[in-house]
Amino acid sequence: MIIIGLTGMIASGKTTVSEMFASHAIPVHNADQVVHGLLGKDGAAVDKILAAFGPDFATDIGDHEIGIDRGKLGALVFADRDARTTLESILHPMVSDDRDRFLEHHRHNATPFVVLDIPLLFETGADNMCDYVIVTNAAADVIEQRALSRAGMSADKLAGILQNQMPAAEKISRADMVLDTDIPIADTRAQLETWLTRIGFDRDQGFENNRGLEDDSGFDSDVVPCDKHQAKRL
Repeated sequence: MIIIGLTGMIASGKTTVSEMFASHAIPVHNADQVVHGLLGKDGAAVDKILAAFGPDFATDIGDHEIGIDRGKLGALVFADRDARTTLESILHPMVSDDRDRFLEHHRHNATPFVVLDIPLLFETGADNMCDYVIVTNAAADVIEQRALSRAGMSADKLAGILQNQMPAAEKISRADMVLDTDIPIADTRAQLETWLTRIGFDRDQGFENNRGLEDDSGFDSDVVPCDKHQAKRL
């Protein structure tokens, strides 16, 4: 099984590229979506986070269920390094466990290709488990425009996020493939498919061989899935 790591700066097009993989029935483990599940209704991290940060970070979801106020928690951890370290100590092991189960499931099922979509791939050392790494790339002004168009984003918050990420130039220098996402989307897709063919993915046979695996072919994650269109990069 070939493991492809997918990463890049905030608003650099990771979600779009992730959806391209999924459209070709290549299973994708999305770390952001796992985190949103952990923080949402019935999320496995809710009790631990409230114990660490206090009840003020709870939000009423309804039906007597609570989750985590991601906006309030995000504002805290981007301003407070110690709080961020505490949050990471709670979330990272849970995300890693979920990812390990995903990989084991697909190894067992002889899935030929899988993708790990991890914003902090290099920063957390997860690139070491990947056979290849793709970095999504866009001009700085395009990234800024995309990011600031997101609900709840501000210039100060964006600056804090970028400060906590490895510089784009370093990510690019460590990539096996750099995908441009500030060009027509059809061109980005063509770049991706050409590269996949180079590493042995058969465009005529491979896409069909992977068909049906895009929903993880029965992979049972412990996290509660969220709508991918509601998941946002932190």
